[in-house]
Amino acid sequence: MHDLKSGAAWLGSVDAAVRDEFISELSEGELLALPYLFEFWAMDHQLPPDGNWRSWVILGGRGAGKTRAGAEWVRAAVEGARPLDPGRCKRVALVGETLDQVREVMIFGESGIIACSPPDRRPVWSATRKTLRWPNGAEAMAFSAHDPESLRGPQFDAAWVDELAKWKKGQDTWDMLQFGLRLGERPQVCATTTPRNVGVLKELLASSSTVVTHATTETNKANLAESFLEEVRARYDGTRLGRQELDGVLLEDVEGALWSRAALEALGIEDLPAFDRIVVAVDPPVTGKAGSDECGIIVVGAQTNGPPQDWRAVVLEDCSVQGLGPLGWANAAVQAMEKWGADRLVAEVNQGGDMVETVLRQIDPLLPVTKVHAAKGKVARAEPVAALYEQGRVAHARGLGLLEDQMCRMSRQGYAGKGSPDRVDALVWALSELLILPAATWRHPRLRTL
Repeated sequence: MHDLKSGAAWLGSVDAAVRDEFISELSEGELLALPYLFEFWAMDHQLPPDGNWRSWVILGGRGAGKTRAGAEWVRAAVEGARPLDPGRCKRVALVGETLDQVREVMIFGESGIIACSPPDRRPVWSATRKTLRWPNGAEAMAFSAHDPESLRGPQFDAAWVDELAKWKKGQDTWDMLQFGLRLGERPQVCATTTPRNVGVLKELLASSSTVVTHATTETNKANLAESFLEEVRARYDGTRLGRQELDGVLLEDVEGALWSRAALEALGIEDLPAFDRIVVAVDPPVTGKAGSDECGIIVVGAQTNGPPQDWRAVVLEDCSVQGLGPLGWANAAVQAMEKWGADRLVAEVNQGGDMVETVLRQIDPLLPVTKVHAAKGKVARAEPVAALYEQGRVAHARGLGLLEDQMCRMSRQGYAGKGSPDRVDALVWALSELLILPAATWRHPRLRTL
């Protein structure tokens, strides 16, 4: 049989004849066991990473398969090779926001432990003891995060905690659980949660003994109603709530950030006005390799009638790309110009000099290009643009989540994210070209500085 971790992908990719032949060669026992071999059917984010970790956090959007992954991890921990054989763990803690949620989601839910267990290994629930008991004697006790003190006393060799980020007493409950995880050679905990900006989750993610897997709601679309996906994407795609609840992204506010998520959320608009000018700004990467920084490509339109204080801009689209060679990102930038009818392309040339313009003109020899050179640091360039936002002079179209993530990591002390904020750099150049530099020229016709 093919490797279990790639089995489902292989089975789904072959034609019907090969699939039928594979199934026909299975014995009756193998056919009965196949639905319960989770490693065969699981998606990558649902399988525990290798290594000597203490905590495994599964971050995901709604319906991403987090509950199934947690239930199957518990099964793998307590079950032995045969129904009565002991497993790796004997005493498990199941912790949810309330006891009702532990029972109805983690234990009896459609993706819960009982639904995932084969008949000969299925545990029995004791309501009076709030305990699941397996045929081999392993037990799992249910706890509510509303009562951290209930975890004082019992001890465990494994734990599954669900929706950690929404627990009102999250830190206290998590701390009590850690004191109880003291049995066996290597007690571990699996945490399944939609991310929120709370301290207990951020500290857990920052721990060197934590490993993380991640998935969006779309990852599990094969098991979700198509109408559900259409509705939630139509309502929430590109919004802060959508980034959190559908994309499973932890939205953090950085201390001293130039932009806040709440402020950006308030700037979103649905109906686009007519524009006097539209530009595409490009912040090219140093290299075009797969692991290189992104090429920031941002489209911005502006209304520039009247005095500068009345000028307004809308960030229309983030067309950034990664891993493409120079011709690849140049082609993406030119396509963005054609799509929006932009009148100028603004390109930073610090890294590539004249080569940047040369590459762009290979795509379109008549391309109107303005070359800009960064004489100041990223923060110094970004602060005047952030001031435009504070004045309410910039709005955002929907679908700019990745750009907004970078913006909220730009602080007065520097960029608090990984890599380079190439999307923000492109945004700064676009808004400088449309609002800041023309305003300086309008007030002082002889003055135009970058």
